Amino acid sequence: MTTRPRILVSLPVGTHDAGDDPRAQMELAKRVEGAGADGVVLADHVVLGKHVDRYPWGTFPFPSDSPWLEPLTVLTAIASVTERIKLTTGILIVPLRPAALLAKTVATLDVLSGGRVELGVGTGWQEEEFTAEGLDPAQRGQLLTDYVGACRALWRGGAATFSSPTVTLEDVWSHPTPVRAGGPPILFSGTLTRRNVDRIVRLGDGWIPIMGESPEGISSGIAMLGDELRGAGRDPASLIVRAPAAIRKGPDGKPSLGATFDGVGALGELGVTDVNLNLTVFARSADAVPAYFDELERRITSW
Repeated sequence: MTTRPRILVSLPVGTHDAGDDPRAQMELAKRVEGAGADGVVLADHVVLGKHVDRYPWGTFPFPSDSPWLEPLTVLTAIASVTERIKLTTGILIVPLRPAALLAKTVATLDVLSGGRVELGVGTGWQEEEFTAEGLDPAQRGQLLTDYVGACRALWRGGAATFSSPTVTLEDVWSHPTPVRAGGPPILFSGTLTRRNVDRIVRLGDGWIPIMGESPEGISSGIAMLGDELRGAGRDPASLIVRAPAAIRKGPDGKPSLGATFDGVGALGELGVTDVNLNLTVFARSADAVPAYFDELERRITSW
């Protein structure tokens, strides 16, 4: 039986229309909660270099000097003014944050929010972000695997011991521990390579398909992950899958939230559990924001 997908709203990033203002993000998150949506999503870049033309998925929509707030910090502020919505990342570039510090930061946010954190994670794509922190970009896949594994070890509580090619922990304690035993849900992004499937099955709770993935690709990916989870003794029904809504245009040729929302059910039929409706796609200026939330609330209420 198809379950109604959760509705998440991506907040502005890389823009001076609220994307550079933490207080504005807090107000938008309150409106997300008031509209009846299920969560907010924040994207991540620590720095941007001059070679944004190397973006692997087409034209990078932001200039190098565009503003990017630190997402875990902003989500902490949002946690203080909301009660219900999930606080998610899409994606957090895990290798850019030392594993022990990441575990501490996420656990603190999770406890502060009452267990509302869900992490979408990935390797990132931009070499400059890694070299700016003295990291080897070629190691980013290994770093992702190892850092999440180390976080899981620390989140279990008690003395943590963990060994990997890039992280070693030996009898160390980290408090607080997250609300959920073992830590918050983690969704790995990207194509389902053997390595990524292994991450999802061993360390994760879900999958964020690569940008532009077709409905057929999402469906077959969910089926394959279900088989892998079942083979590992895990319940395939527990898999979280987050995908963007397919943008549909209205009679004026512009993206229409109403028309786009009409397609959310089709994603649910594929097995998608979380559908992302990017605020800035439909509200390109502050003046358009109230209409976005009015329409969103109307659609969610009547669903």
